[in-house]
Amino acid sequence: MILFPPLSPESRRILNDFSGLVDRVFPVPKQFRSALPGDVAELSRLLTSGRGDRGAAYPGQAGLLSAYLRYFLPWNLYRLCRLLPALSLPLHDGDALVDLGAGPLTLPAALWICRPELRNRALEFRCIDRSAAVMEAGKQIFAALSGASCPWKIKTVRAFIRPTGDGFRGGSPARLVAAVNFFNELYENISPHDSAAFRRFADKQASFLSSLAAEDGSLLVVEPGVPRSGEFIAALRDSFLKRGRRPAAPCPHTGTCPFPGGRAKNRWCHFAFDTEGAAPALVKLSAAAGIPKERATLSFICTGPAGGGNTDNAGKAARVLVRIISDPFPVNSSGAGGKPGAAFGRYGCSGRGLILVRGGRELVEDYAPGVLTELVFQGTERRDPKSGALVLVPPAAANPRSDS
Repeated sequence: MILFPPLSPESRRILNDFSGLVDRVFPVPKQFRSALPGDVAELSRLLTSGRGDRGAAYPGQAGLLSAYLRYFLPWNLYRLCRLLPALSLPLHDGDALVDLGAGPLTLPAALWICRPELRNRALEFRCIDRSAAVMEAGKQIFAALSGASCPWKIKTVRAFIRPTGDGFRGGSPARLVAAVNFFNELYENISPHDSAAFRRFADKQASFLSSLAAEDGSLLVVEPGVPRSGEFIAALRDSFLKRGRRPAAPCPHTGTCPFPGGRAKNRWCHFAFDTEGAAPALVKLSAAAGIPKERATLSFICTGPAGGGNTDNAGKAARVLVRIISDPFPVNSSGAGGKPGAAFGRYGCSGRGLILVRGGRELVEDYAPGVLTELVFQGTERRDPKSGALVLVPPAAANPRSDS
């Protein structure tokens, strides 16, 4: 299955109805509804450029909590419901899941919506967040979503997790340890110029996450699709590998990351996909708040059990397994040597390093971001002079592999 497949009909129906579900659980008086777009815009500011203006209790403030539940929660659900169906997450009766920075229980809600095969399994969710009010709101929404017969056990723990993870115990080893939009608030005070401190931070987080997971468990970290997050995911990946936890997705190999990010690079590992299937009410609210979304982005890594995961193909000369990362872009004389407008390209990740998939526009556009494809050398191996990427030309009839 490709990464970020379209929503299933059932997932789309549930997400389309989600704003109505939130209104039933937390009704907003009509006279206050007109303030919602402004509250969404203010919360967006506090989460980005205005981080210094917020207090520790900001998520629980009435207007901001309403904005969170009606805007950020459904957008995060949309992102996860596009991602989670493509991931191998072997979960069975009695398994425990740790959800760090759980917020309004976004991860349990997303799994319920887009992984229906899990709904009848007796799973235990240990949800940890510093805001009890946000988690309690999430519990009420999840109860309305899943119904009284849900076999999932939801445990919430109010805790502030220090950047080192010291002093926190997550209980017995979990089958899945997840952190969604969690670490960016912990590394925001590390100087972008101090790469050594940043990598030490990532190494501590890899150790912390691994300590919470069973040997045969999985780790999932999802962060915003911005350069700093891409750099963190790349550093975290290196630290996971040192601990024997191999990437299951999105990486098709265990070699050096071709997308390390950082200030010296203008490429970082992230994925962008359309929001065509998002709920109309959510799209309307986004526009009213002045932050419309035509595309959703994220950076992530999912590891399989210790010692498992994808295998390398760096030694195979003729065939290269490639994960497509970027949107298509024109390749001209400053890139791969062609005439302006003569060709298009997409960057990809492989065990051979950075890949430039180059060809005609229609052909290259067939390879959407997230697709895993096996390409074959045609003629002499060559490198793109601008990026140093290995240049591969797809076959005339594009037929990307649909593995995750």
